[in-house]
Amino acid sequence: MRTYRVAVVGATGAVGNEMISILEERNFPVGELRLLASERSIGKELEFKGKAYPVQVLKEDSFEGMEIGLFSAGGSISQKFAPFAAQAGCVVIDNTAAFRYEPDIPLVVPEVNAGKIADYKNRRIIANPNCSTIQMVVALKPIHDAARIKRIVVSTYQSVSGTGKKAMDELIDQTRALLSFKEPVAKVYPYQIAFNCLPQIDIFLENGYTKEEMKMVWETKKIFGDESIAVTATTVRVPVLRAHSESVNIETEKKISAAQVKELLSKAPGVVVVDDPAKREYPLAINAAGKDATYVGRIREDESIANGINLWVVSDNLRKGAALNAIQIAEIYARDYLK
Repeated sequence: MRTYRVAVVGATGAVGNEMISILEERNFPVGELRLLASERSIGKELEFKGKAYPVQVLKEDSFEGMEIGLFSAGGSISQKFAPFAAQAGCVVIDNTAAFRYEPDIPLVVPEVNAGKIADYKNRRIIANPNCSTIQMVVALKPIHDAARIKRIVVSTYQSVSGTGKKAMDELIDQTRALLSFKEPVAKVYPYQIAFNCLPQIDIFLENGYTKEEMKMVWETKKIFGDESIAVTATTVRVPVLRAHSESVNIETEKKISAAQVKELLSKAPGVVVVDDPAKREYPLAINAAGKDATYVGRIREDESIANGINLWVVSDNLRKGAALNAIQIAEIYARDYLK
């Protein structure tokens, strides 16, 4: 079997760890694995298929001989090092926002627009979308194909793992402090996150939206290849360790019933419908954590407009929202373009 030389940039981070785990779980044919991180990780080892791999310091020449580079170490790192990887003949699958909005770089969710992977040839870089965008478009693509979505209103309930391990530790520490009647300490977020909701993710822009909210607007249009779709978002950080939840309201051109949406989504790739109100069955973040699927429930018609549908969409932001999506791209790229 053909094997591939794979580099993981940001290997010691939450998403990097997830990438290594998923490469093993999905039995990706890794012939050589190069784990790269900053100098802070010198001396660390990570396990892959029962073997310990030393973490190497990321340098400009780290990609010689590599075929696939999985990047998840921050936008500035990607901007600096992805071009070096591309020059070395390595195709970069980048999990940051560094290249998402550049017109000649494909922004890919395999269940939605896998054909765009072919555009890697432009600059040898493929962008992974934002976690909150990924799960939403996976759920909406079958509906868009059937009835054409005109407008999307989305409110997100995003877990702290989207910020990283330090944020997860902060939530645990604050919760422990509060339950011990001690004062919680906020370092990662501007305010206490335990037992609280923060209606700010990323910086505020001039239009009053946060960058996270506008990412969902920009990326949805690009992934669907339709600039006419109206999208508005409110993104909220909530005291959940892992998995993002979203309330999504859509307006379609053609009338589509809730029953038809359930039928469509029950057959959609990457989607699991959990929707039985009589049994109180609907997607929960605690059930989605550690899973690959995008879960959809609370599917109902919006009675305030003629062609409206409401959905509740839940997915693990570290898996489908980041690492898994990147590795699915790598699988298709390896299968179809690396001979």
